Amino acid sequence: MVNFTMKVYGCQMNVYDSDKLRTALKNRGWTECSGDEYADVVIFIGCSVRDKAEQKVWSELGRFSSSWEKHRRPIVAVTGCIAQNIGKKMLQRYPWVRLVSGPRHIGLVPDGLEAALSDAAAGTKGRVILLDEDPRAFTDIELGDIPYSRLNRWRAFITIAHGCDNFCAYCIVPYVRGRFLSRPFPEIIKEAQMLADDGVIEITLLGQNVNSYPNFSALLGTVAKIPGIELVRFVTSLPQDFSDGIITAMAEEPKICPSVNLPIQAGSNEVLKRMNRKYTREEYFSLVERIRARLPEVGITSDLIVGFPGESEQDFEQSIDALSRVRFDQVHTAAYSIREGTAAARFPDQLPLEVRMERLNRVNAHQNKISFEINQKLTYKEYRILLDDHAPKGEGLIQGRTPTDKVVLLKGNESLLGSFARVKITNAENWCLNGEII
Repeated sequence: MVNFTMKVYGCQMNVYDSDKLRTALKNRGWTECSGDEYADVVIFIGCSVRDKAEQKVWSELGRFSSSWEKHRRPIVAVTGCIAQNIGKKMLQRYPWVRLVSGPRHIGLVPDGLEAALSDAAAGTKGRVILLDEDPRAFTDIELGDIPYSRLNRWRAFITIAHGCDNFCAYCIVPYVRGRFLSRPFPEIIKEAQMLADDGVIEITLLGQNVNSYPNFSALLGTVAKIPGIELVRFVTSLPQDFSDGIITAMAEEPKICPSVNLPIQAGSNEVLKRMNRKYTREEYFSLVERIRARLPEVGITSDLIVGFPGESEQDFEQSIDALSRVRFDQVHTAAYSIREGTAAARFPDQLPLEVRMERLNRVNAHQNKISFEINQKLTYKEYRILLDDHAPKGEGLIQGRTPTDKVVLLKGNESLLGSFARVKITNAENWCLNGEII
């Protein structure tokens, strides 16, 4: 019997992959444990999109030195886009890293782990390397009709497409997750039905550019009509592929939540062009207007990079102006960081770190004020909310999300989880709301 533990970093697609991998290992008789000290195998599913995410995994890997020297346990596997990007460096630095796998080889990881365990038991120095060489190939974990093991019983993710073909100048995704590949429509619907039969109430459809999926509006509507599914969400959307058909599907189907993540990335047309983003600020603003015309209470979040190579003070001020014009509910901001292999890494006009961080602080202060003002206006409003998890901080608190994707914290116990409640918002913060069950 093999004990394993998993550590998941980064995007929701990594959470989805971890759920499928966990299920496959349990089907082989492996047992998931809560801590490294009990594990024979520790599996990292890591992100490489930002440098900070990579550094978290590097620091975690170094902690296994003493245990490896004394017991030759645990063996460590690194999977996901971080392995595709820097897995070979990890093999060179840490002898306890025995397997690295790119995200498009996840289906080979269970066999690879068993091979790595056998090599370690025999005292050999063999390593299992499953890095993606063909950016269009994909080997998935096949579970048949077995529902995958999830950390949350009522919410589930479904990846509907892998990779990306857009090659934004700053982005490493096409290099570490490969080219765009959509899953067959019937396969997605079958998986959603299986999850509904297993008690799932809310499904989030995932993709690097989820609305690039062929006839995405039809897919949204079909998932929403599955008996048992009450809430449907999706992330992340590409502005130029956000069709009026998607807006119509959201307006006409009440189970599709009125929330949109729509990365703008920059407010300056010059910077957008250098980023290889295929829209202008004017086209972005027009899309937001069309969405809000059909969905007046929609929640819109975004992603924004400051300090991109060559970004002038005027360019930066245009990003500030975009936040003021759109008034996003939330914006996930980042100071530009070089990702080796991308086009922007070769641009000559890199900005000093102090300039990038100063602009990040300014844009965060500006957006925090907007987010707080928007959230304050929701005080005393009531929402029907699925209570789906314990709050990460705060004893005796549980949480759910409004249809517009705002986290609501409230007092409650385990017995309430998995049920809907009418909740009144009592006060607001920048990143969440507080409420009470009425």
